[in-house]
Amino acid sequence: MLIPIQCIDSFNPHVLFIINAVTNKDNLYPTTYHDHDFVELSIVTSGQVNYLIEDKKYVLKKDDVMVFNPGVHHQALLDANTTCTELHIGIGNLHIDCTSPNYMKSLNWPPIVSIQKYKNEFMECCNEIEQEQRLRPLGHSFVLKALVMKLILIIYREMDECSSPTSLQASQFANRDKKVIVQSLIDYMRSYYMEDISLDNISKNMYLSPVYISKIFKEETGTSPINYLIQIRLEKAKEILEKHDMPINLVAKSVGYDDAYYFSKLFKKYYGSAPSAYIKQKRNQIRE
Repeated sequence: MLIPIQCIDSFNPHVLFIINAVTNKDNLYPTTYHDHDFVELSIVTSGQVNYLIEDKKYVLKKDDVMVFNPGVHHQALLDANTTCTELHIGIGNLHIDCTSPNYMKSLNWPPIVSIQKYKNEFMECCNEIEQEQRLRPLGHSFVLKALVMKLILIIYREMDECSSPTSLQASQFANRDKKVIVQSLIDYMRSYYMEDISLDNISKNMYLSPVYISKIFKEETGTSPINYLIQIRLEKAKEILEKHDMPINLVAKSVGYDDAYYFSKLFKKYYGSAPSAYIKQKRNQIRE
């Protein structure tokens, strides 16, 4: 994976805020489940903290980074046992090659990025950001912007080292344009309809919320991702029934359904007759 920041002129992020949050039993603050219309980096610089991200709980420790794209819901789960320090950075006007504005992560990135290879360089940069923000010397805003740009590049370098091929390649989602995202999902479903595909898994890998994916998918196709997948599977099942003499349970399995009864109900709903009746109709038509 190439680091997708090649054009210096277009890489001009705006630092919206920098917060160094210290949490312990004497310093607990209320949190809410929320999202943003910009990118937020939340970095654990010491201790451990629990987070709720798109309805799934994660345990974060030192050197872990959360990259929240727009629309990703999250909340720090704080209690009297929480002891940690986090650096929160809001970033606007983020333009990275082959992505839509204000998006950073790609499909094969895990929900949490754990900095390993570049740990020392990364933490040194975080410390410099904290110090610059706290002391606010002359020209601190320019220095902070440069340090945040460096931080973004270190994260990409770390992920470049850790990246590995996945069934749905990150390159498919390099361009975050809605039409491209939706078409890539359609291509993926057409290629892997026989496998266990869920909107939840796809959304977690993309680091986009299921609600957002469903929204843009329906805008582009007029239906939901799940209904589209069902249509693909049933079209393939119909082809198999017309061309091959196979038991219904095997036809169901070949298009991604382990439950033959559920498959038959879906088939009847879409085509007006159960698979067994559909086969008989086709055979009678051939005889006539």
